[in-house]
Amino acid sequence: MTTAVHPSAIVHPGARLAAGVEVGPYSIVGPKVEVGEGSWIGSHVVLDGRTRIGPGNKVFHFASIGAPPQDKKYAGEDTAVEIGARNTIREYVTINRGTALDVGVTRVGDDNWIMAYVHVAHDCQIGSHTIFANACQLAGHVTVGDWAIFGATTLVHQFVHIGAHAFTGMGTYLPQDLPPFVTAAGNMAQPYGINSEGLKRRGFTPETINGLKRAYRTLYRKGLSLEEARRKLEAQAAECPPVREILGFLSRSKRGIIR
Repeated sequence: MTTAVHPSAIVHPGARLAAGVEVGPYSIVGPKVEVGEGSWIGSHVVLDGRTRIGPGNKVFHFASIGAPPQDKKYAGEDTAVEIGARNTIREYVTINRGTALDVGVTRVGDDNWIMAYVHVAHDCQIGSHTIFANACQLAGHVTVGDWAIFGATTLVHQFVHIGAHAFTGMGTYLPQDLPPFVTAAGNMAQPYGINSEGLKRRGFTPETINGLKRAYRTLYRKGLSLEEARRKLEAQAAECPPVREILGFLSRSKRGIIR
């Protein structure tokens, strides 16, 4: 595979483009950028800072990846963006690099689908197989688990954690953590059951889904304190092991969960 750079694109001599990379018209690739094999960069894209993009990614027109964080405390430290493999990053997406006050790296995993106008702020940590519908906005330091799905215009407060397989409806505002498997919607976000349809599509058995529904009722519908709910979830995890993901998430939550 040969690398193809449009004559109008500006690629710094220090940039590293692997075999098969395509760079479209008027795009700019900075000196500390690495782009993996077979990735496609559309027109008018800006890749800046210390940015590493893995193989097989598609970055559409007018996206900006690796720009300085929108953080007034940032003083030019050598922070980074790391993006895995086979992601689709659509028009006008912005992914800012990290800050020295956190891990220093904004990360995106593999096989994610990030639609137009999504913003991923500094130090966010995004897993794999996620979907972000149009205009989702993640503040700094947000963590997103694998297979999470965000409805259009979902807004996420800084430092919030979203668990694996969680789902948000269109226009959701998340001021607190969203546990794994849970569906949320509204402003402020409210829980609306388990993401059953998504779990079915991913091969979860009916027995496991029923076990997670039971765990959801324990956490949200029994009127229990969080500590009481945890004790009951411990017992339920013996019959439904994925409940342990919920328990682990609760033990790590620092902002508290939506409830």
